[in-house]
Amino acid sequence: MSVAVVRGTSQTGRTVLALRRASLPVPDPEELLYPTRTERVEDRRKERQQRKLVDEFFDHATLLAVGRLINQGQFQTIDYPISTGKEGGVFRATAAGGYRAVKIYRIGNTIFRHLPPYIIEWLRREVGAMGNTSRMIFAWTRREHTVLTQLRAADVRVPQPFARFRNVLVMEFIGVEGLPAPPMQEVVLQDPAEVYADLTTQLNRMVVRAHLVHGDLSPYNVLVLEDRPVLIDVAQAISTEHPQAKELLQRDATNFARYFRRLGVETSPKEFFEAAGGSQWPAEVAS
Repeated sequence: MSVAVVRGTSQTGRTVLALRRASLPVPDPEELLYPTRTERVEDRRKERQQRKLVDEFFDHATLLAVGRLINQGQFQTIDYPISTGKEGGVFRATAAGGYRAVKIYRIGNTIFRHLPPYIIEWLRREVGAMGNTSRMIFAWTRREHTVLTQLRAADVRVPQPFARFRNVLVMEFIGVEGLPAPPMQEVVLQDPAEVYADLTTQLNRMVVRAHLVHGDLSPYNVLVLEDRPVLIDVAQAISTEHPQAKELLQRDATNFARYFRRLGVETSPKEFFEAAGGSQWPAEVAS
C-alpha cells in the first residue's frame, strides 16, 4: 500500500492537497523466493567470471604475497578489478585512509611475448637466463616501482608507489569517491587543447628531468582525472641514453598528434614531439 498526493479545490475555491491510499499489486511470493531462469543464468555467469579471475591472478604464491602486504598495513581488502590485461590486473583495495590500487602481474610467459627487445635485454641483465619466469616477473614489478619513484621525483603526474612484494605492486588509487578514473580513450574531453598542453608538459618533464621516455604510450594508458592526464603502465620506460629512445618518442608523438587532431586540436607529430621534450633532449645524450 502506498500514499499518493491529490490536488483538488475546496468549496471556497482554494486549492487543497489531500492524501489518498493507492493500491499496488501484491507480488507473487514465488517470484520473491525463487529466481527466474534469466537470473540463474546471470548468477552462474558471474560465478564463472569470479572463478576465472581467481584462477588467473590469485595462485598460492600470489595469495601469500597479498597476505604479507596486508600484514604490513598497505591495505585491508581487495575489492574488485579495475582493469585486466595481458600482463596483469589492477584491483581497487580498501586501506585505512581510503583506497589504493593493487597491480598483480600474471606469473607466466605470456607477459614477455610482446615486450620490445630493449626490455628483454634489460631482463637478461637483471636475472640472467630467461628461463626463470618468476624471477623475471619479480624484476618487472620492481622495475615499475622504480620508474614510478623516479617520475614522482621529477614531478610527473603518475600514481605514487607505496610498496611491492614479488609480483604485487601497491600504488595510489587514481579516482574520485572510490570510482576509478577512466582511460583517455573512454572519455569525452571537455577541453582537448588544455589536455594536450598538460599531457605534453608531463612528457616533457619525463624526458628533461627524469631522462626517460614512456615507451608504450597510448590513450589506453593515460587516465583522465578531473580533466588532467595521469600516466600509467610505465614499466617499459626507456632511458634517453638508449639509441631507440627518440624513435619511441617520435612514434608516440605521431599517434597522439593523430588522436588530438581528430578532437580538433591543431598539431602535428613534429610539434607534439618537440613539446614533449624532443626539442630539449638531455645535452649529454643529444645526437
